[in-house]
Amino acid sequence: MLEQTADNSVLPAADSPVAKRRRAWRGTKDRLAKHAVAFGGISVILAIVLIFFYLLYVVMPMFQGADIETKADYQSEISESRYLSINEYNDVAVTVNADGQVRFFESETGETMYEPELPIADNQISSVGAGSNTTGVFGYGFENGSALVFQSEYKVTYPEGTTRVIVPKIEYPLGDNIVKVDPEGQALTLLNVQSYDDQTTFAALTADNRVVLKSVTKEEDFLDNTVFTLKEKSAQITLGNSDKINHLKLDINQRELYLADDKGFIHYYDVKNTAQPRLIQKVKAVPSSVDITSLEFLTGGISILVGRSDGQIDQWFPVRDKDNNYTLHNVRSFAEQTNPIIAIAPEQARKGFLALDNQGELGIYHTTAQRTLMVTKVVESDQAVMAISPRANGMIAITPEGNITLLDVENEHPDISWHSLWEKVWYENRDKPEYIWQSSSASSDFEPKFSLSPLTFGTIKAAFYAMMVAVPLAIMGAIFTAYFMSPKMRTLVKPTIEIMEALPTVILGFLAGLWLAPLVEDNLPGVFTIIFMLPLMIILTAWGWTKLPRQWRERIPDGWEAAILIPIVLLVGYVSMSASSTIEIWLFDGNMPMFLNEIGIDFDQRNSLVVGLVMGFAVIPTIFSITEDAIFGVPKHLTIGSLALGATPWQTMTRVVLLTASPGIFSAVMIGLGRAVGETMIVLMATGNTPIMDFNIFEGFRALSANIAVEMPEAEVNSSHYRVLFLAALVLFMATFVLNTVAELVRQRLRNKYSSL
Repeated sequence: MLEQTADNSVLPAADSPVAKRRRAWRGTKDRLAKHAVAFGGISVILAIVLIFFYLLYVVMPMFQGADIETKADYQSEISESRYLSINEYNDVAVTVNADGQVRFFESETGETMYEPELPIADNQISSVGAGSNTTGVFGYGFENGSALVFQSEYKVTYPEGTTRVIVPKIEYPLGDNIVKVDPEGQALTLLNVQSYDDQTTFAALTADNRVVLKSVTKEEDFLDNTVFTLKEKSAQITLGNSDKINHLKLDINQRELYLADDKGFIHYYDVKNTAQPRLIQKVKAVPSSVDITSLEFLTGGISILVGRSDGQIDQWFPVRDKDNNYTLHNVRSFAEQTNPIIAIAPEQARKGFLALDNQGELGIYHTTAQRTLMVTKVVESDQAVMAISPRANGMIAITPEGNITLLDVENEHPDISWHSLWEKVWYENRDKPEYIWQSSSASSDFEPKFSLSPLTFGTIKAAFYAMMVAVPLAIMGAIFTAYFMSPKMRTLVKPTIEIMEALPTVILGFLAGLWLAPLVEDNLPGVFTIIFMLPLMIILTAWGWTKLPRQWRERIPDGWEAAILIPIVLLVGYVSMSASSTIEIWLFDGNMPMFLNEIGIDFDQRNSLVVGLVMGFAVIPTIFSITEDAIFGVPKHLTIGSLALGATPWQTMTRVVLLTASPGIFSAVMIGLGRAVGETMIVLMATGNTPIMDFNIFEGFRALSANIAVEMPEAEVNSSHYRVLFLAALVLFMATFVLNTVAELVRQRLRNKYSSL
């Protein structure tokens, strides 16, 4: 059956088979479209959720504590060990006893591998000393005031290609010579020795309460490396009769000497010139009721760790004052243990350490992060000796009775904590706590600085200055374009501004760094003249327009008035830039950047002003397009009704149109803010990428996104640095999520409030 329509066309009847097939096919297409849209929406949500959980998966291991597992626990024939060391593979250890016995043994079984004969001869041993655990240096002090220094080393070979063979050996930095340390021949009761870069220094306490220093420099013959001569320097420090020294430590660079006495005082000496040691400070390090029970350098030799009889461990290091003098400061403390600390073992590559008390409890700490990772009981002795492996993944302890405990240590990221990421940290060689990002250095004793605060601050700073430029221009331009501009002119302006969004940000960043930044620096007075004069001239032009005769004004069609401003804007820009050098000579003695530096305002060529101008240019199209659509989409009956009731066009705009379009305008601003927060290439190329916390518009910064782009290619996979960069990405992700969520909530409230207009 057929039906005739109003235009005389013929259609199948509603109940005909053809119509039914068409309706069925239309229903099928509707269902397919519905499911496709639903699938796409769910996929987007799922992708965002997966990104979030992947970032979380990479970040979470940083905040896990340490874990230990007993790998071996056995009784050996070794007894009365004074010092202990273990190799990087945790399979060979060396023990140094008070009777002159040095023994290399398999750490898991205790089986002896090598027991060298030291050239001690008939010398009576009076003390045993050790240097930094990174060098493997040990020394014996003798009753006649002399000493022997030796070094443990391991030769690693792979004779079968895959099987590792470790051969331990003993080296003598000064040859197998006995060195006369005390010229008066008194017994050395305490000894510390360091050997590094062809220089060896002995620091010892003699039986008559003197501290003697002996520095020996080895100079090799450049023609025959096996022949060398020794140059010696020596000095002594006379102590007071009441000073009873219990601990003596020399740093690895052989520049600083620390003495700790029985009254809790630390004597801090400068021994760079061994022949003339200089007392810098004597400071009370512990309360009167507390004793110093252990003293050890943190890796790098800058900080000294003080173990106390009440279980607390203090970190001290020299701080430079305003007069360029160094004084010791107690920077941080760890008080999780309550029994006297008998041994401290610093990690060799990080600023962490292990502490053992006289109840056999082991604490694992990290200084920079101010983090206690765990405290647990590991041995049953009050006089155990321990050592940590170079990779900090193993620990070995031995009791005076010869019981050996070998532990596997899992402690991948001790240097990360809330404190180190977001709070001020007092780093070594700094005069106060600071926010610092500095992830790497060429020095092995470097203290990584992973503060995200300056990076987050830089991100906020970039977004703030960009929005200061973009929001007024974009919103005001959108208001005029959508409401006042003629339709023909609008068809030219709107697409032109929207095309700006297609410009690659890498090109904008390139132009900002290589063209705009030098231009702004050379014409700084002109730039500020434009910023202040342009709004003023636009207002004066508008006022002058109202004073023109009516017949002149009517010659310009409605909505084309903005074209008059084009020559005004160009003229202001040309005049301002032309007068820049004159203004600079007149007001700033010919150099405004130098003038700013002289009055205490730092100036960098690539600064926040440049970023604000260029990133504002990049964000304007986004805000403009959405705002213009929101204003243009306001129902016409609202504006016509308002005008019919006697309101002026401006009153209609401010009291009707803007209120109705406010949800869209707010969305535009928030989307623009999200774009500014996540921008990478512009902030990467147009700033100095210096992670500082200063709101100065003339200084640069480093943003989270730019930092990720710069450092991710160089980060070691799964390292702390690598995971902190992922944490920065998670912070950006969460910031964007929160901004969008708040924007949607506010937009919905605005829509509900003004939907009744």
